[in-house]
Amino acid sequence: MTGFVSFVGSGPGDPELLTLKAVARLQAADAVLFDDLSSGPILSHARDGAELIAVGKRAGRPSPRQDHVSRLVVEFAQTGARVVRLKSGDPGIFGRLEEELDACRAAAIGFEVIPGVTSASAAAAAAGIPLTRRLSARRVQFVTGHDVRGALPDGLRLEALADPEATTVVFMPKRTFAALAEQLLGAGLPGDTPALLAENVSHPDQRLTRSTLAALARALDTGGTAPALILYGPLAGA
Repeated sequence: MTGFVSFVGSGPGDPELLTLKAVARLQAADAVLFDDLSSGPILSHARDGAELIAVGKRAGRPSPRQDHVSRLVVEFAQTGARVVRLKSGDPGIFGRLEEELDACRAAAIGFEVIPGVTSASAAAAAAGIPLTRRLSARRVQFVTGHDVRGALPDGLRLEALADPEATTVVFMPKRTFAALAEQLLGAGLPGDTPALLAENVSHPDQRLTRSTLAALARALDTGGTAPALILYGPLAGA
């Protein structure tokens, strides 16, 4: 007896940003394995009696290993359960989705991927700005601010990241943004490039800080546990 896994994007945290399909899968699930940022009111859509298992990862906190999470997904499905793997934002954007899909394929377990609202789109909407603009911001790029060690990733394509006509979104940026900004300035991106720090996007305590690349790098508080991302480019300060 083999179950089925739905990899569901829960969006940035506001339960009203869930898709109808996401809600339907939560209401039908026997087990929900959820990220930290997918907890709280979002889980109220799970049916009574569903097993709820926290498997989230947060920087600087004890977290389950990815291979353990993948194994749990498979083991629940192998009991015949309808499993929801609830991921924050969109599952395919810095969500470690591929490892879990590979585990399902290796175990011959059926699955589907249900996209969610990414925090990048939610942050831009909250700030009242688009991510693109005809002629002056025709490209959007997403980059992670840290690698598996928590450091700024090696091999960044600075010629792309320093493009003044692109909107760039840095996920998980706080600890490494000062180092990234230094490299961007060295690659020719002006220090007065507009920048936006978005924290706790779509939550009641959401905070948006409009600044510039250089000023934000100097003033950024790397402490705290609020999930954040940084947008910079021609639209970030609009």
